[in-house]
Amino acid sequence: MKIAIVGAGAVGAYHGIKLAQSGNDVHFLLRSDYEIVKERGFELHDCGEVSRVRVHAHKTPQEIGRCDLVVVALKTTANSQFTVLLPPLVGAGTQILTLQNGLGNVEALGALFGSENVLGGLCYVTINRTAPGVICNLGKTLLWIAEGEGAPRERTRVLAEIFRAAGFRTEVQSSLAETLWKKLCWNVPFNGLAIAGGNIDCAQLMASPELVKLSQILMEELQAGARACGIEIPDSHLAKQFDVTRRIGAYLPSSLLDFRAGKPVEVEAIWGEPLRRGTVRGVAMPHLETLYLLLKKLCACRV
Repeated sequence: MKIAIVGAGAVGAYHGIKLAQSGNDVHFLLRSDYEIVKERGFELHDCGEVSRVRVHAHKTPQEIGRCDLVVVALKTTANSQFTVLLPPLVGAGTQILTLQNGLGNVEALGALFGSENVLGGLCYVTINRTAPGVICNLGKTLLWIAEGEGAPRERTRVLAEIFRAAGFRTEVQSSLAETLWKKLCWNVPFNGLAIAGGNIDCAQLMASPELVKLSQILMEELQAGARACGIEIPDSHLAKQFDVTRRIGAYLPSSLLDFRAGKPVEVEAIWGEPLRRGTVRGVAMPHLETLYLLLKKLCACRV
C-alpha cells in the first residue's frame, strides 16, 4: 500500500514508521525535519528500544504523487493547508485518514474530497518528538478507526488490519462522533489544565486535588454536550481517563509542548468546537467556556 504521511510530528511520524517497518510503501512529507531525516532517517525510541529507521522523505507532495492512503496528522491549526498539501496525493480511490485532535476535521476534509473518502482515527498514545528526527514512544498504543460518515465498511476493517500488522492495537468503532467526543474527555482537561494550571506535567496535575476536581467537572460538561448531540458517554469512561493519566506519570501533553515551544495550540478544535456544539443545543458548559477563553488569551500570540 502506498501511504503518505502529512504532518510528520510525533503521532504522524510514529505511525508512519511502524507502517513502513511492516512492509508498506510509506512516504513522509516533511518541513523542518527534512534535511536530518533525509540524511539519517528517524531515530526511534520505542518503549526502551532504540533504532535508526530509513524512510522516504519528501519536501513537496508533488514528489510523492497519488497514494492509496493519505494519513493526515497535521495540527488542526494548519488545516488551511489542506488545499495546498493534499490534492497532489489524492486520486480516484484514495482514502484519507485523519488522526487529528478535536472536532471539525472530518467535515473540512469531506468538503474538499468527498465525505465518502474520509475516515477518522483517534490515537491514545504517549508519544513525543523530542528533537528533530527523534520520536519517543513511552508505552502501549491504541488506535480507534471509524468511517467519517456511517457505519464501518469492509475497507474500514481492512485498514484496521493494516495497522494491526504494524503492531498497533486497533479497534473499529461504529460511530466516529462518539469516538471523537470520548477522546475529548482526556484532551480537554489534561491538555488544557497542563497549560492553564501552571505549565505542568500530568503527574503534577494529578497531584493537585483542585485540578483533579476541575478535570472531573470538565468531563461532565463534555458528557452533557455529547448527550445533546445524541451520544452517550458512560461514567466509567470518565473514570478511566484518570486511571490512564495516573499511569503515564510525568507525561507532557502535546498541547503543553506546543505552548512551551511557542507554537500554535489547537484551541478551536479541542476546546472551542465542543463548546459551540454544546451551547447551541442549550447545554450550559461554564467551566469549559472559562478554560477556552483562558487558553485563547494565553495562546493568543501562538494562534
